[in-house]
Amino acid sequence: QVQLVESGGGLVQAGGSLRLSCAASGRTFTTYILGWFRQAPGKEREFVAAISWSGGNTYYADSVKGRFTISRDNAKNTVYLQMNSLKPEDTAVYYCAAGRPSARTVVTGSRYDYWGQGTQVTVSS
Repeated sequence: QVQLVESGGGLVQAGGSLRLSCAASGRTFTTYILGWFRQAPGKEREFVAAISWSGGNTYYADSVKGRFTISRDNAKNTVYLQMNSLKPEDTAVYYCAAGRPSARTVVTGSRYDYWGQGTQVTVSS
């Protein structure tokens, strides 16, 4: 069992930065792939980024590549999402997720077993 709690969301102007954190509890944290997803009002949930258990492999949606960086600290049971050069279209509720998807299915939300409650990110123009 893994419990996830996100933090770090807020209101920021376009071009600004935010760092999201996701604190996990559970003894098997290090065996899970961790991902970030987001859902904007009226839109479907979409994949943002994911990181392997070792941190050696990272995956990004094309829309955030070069602007967002995912990282994890297994000693602290925490995964981070550094978001730079934010755009109004990045506005959404951001969710942390843990699961064991394959490299081919890391973008698929249904492959993740545990989800946080979400944190709101609002980017003003």
